[in-house]
Amino acid sequence: MLISVKLQTQIPFKIESNRIDYDSKLVLIGSCFTKNIGDKINYFKFQNSINPFGILFHPKAIETLVVNAISGKEYKDRDVFFHNEQWHCYESHSKLSHASKLILLEALNENIKVTNKQIQEASHIIITLGTAWVFRLVENGVVVANCHKVSQKTFKKELLSVSAIVESLNIIANAIKKSNSKATLILTVSPVRHLKDGFVENTQSKAHLISGIHAFLNQNNRSSYFPSYEIMMDELRDYRFYKQDMLHPNDTAVSYIWECFKKAWIDKKALKTMQEIEAIQKGLMHKPINPKSEAHLRFLARIEAMKNKVTKKHPFLQF
Repeated sequence: MLISVKLQTQIPFKIESNRIDYDSKLVLIGSCFTKNIGDKINYFKFQNSINPFGILFHPKAIETLVVNAISGKEYKDRDVFFHNEQWHCYESHSKLSHASKLILLEALNENIKVTNKQIQEASHIIITLGTAWVFRLVENGVVVANCHKVSQKTFKKELLSVSAIVESLNIIANAIKKSNSKATLILTVSPVRHLKDGFVENTQSKAHLISGIHAFLNQNNRSSYFPSYEIMMDELRDYRFYKQDMLHPNDTAVSYIWECFKKAWIDKKALKTMQEIEAIQKGLMHKPINPKSEAHLRFLARIEAMKNKVTKKHPFLQF
């Protein structure tokens, strides 16, 4: 007699009603896992914007970006500082830092304008929270998005309370609603392990984020939760799904979570276009043995015809 044995638990998630298609406009903000899902969204050529101020790990940093974008903040000299031969801003990731103060300020002001426009036009805003640990400047009590390798004596490290996270999410949601009442807010917790904080501290941090999000969702029916963290912890509970650093999900794990996201959030009518785009993307990555052969030239002609067909339906697509 054969006995059926389940070797994996499965996280239940609902198929959402207001799903994503090729008319949707997406804004993705948050931790480094935002880039993982963003790369998939980019690959399939959905209309999107990803982390205009770089990776933002905690709710307060995302709150600052959203509020500043919607209020149209103008960055000035007082908002930047010089350290280690570069100019930085405490509200942005170091990817925006620059040796020129003028170039940094131009980038900050351009990106804040672009973010304002994208939030106004967005159909879906996806926010991924990475940690509840924050660093607060000792001199003025302001919570920073990034320390930029400034001396730790400059900051006080603290764990955001569940109520502080709920308050921050409410500020974010209300600001978005004021600018764009039709946007759907999708929240998720990053499965990336922040072990520099400590094993126990990382678990505590994730627990605060999850508790805060669900307390917020109980008050906001236009927002949804996607269980990225739970899928990683319960369905993929094995170190073979991590990169060598044992902190970040590897490509297999990211693809698995993406497939779950696709089932929950991607509209069925978009799936055919996704298949067409994937065929084009694979064709564009093909490396021929003989680039001038007739067979390869015919192959390129087929790819071009496929591109023309899909861009006729969706003129915004670019390859």
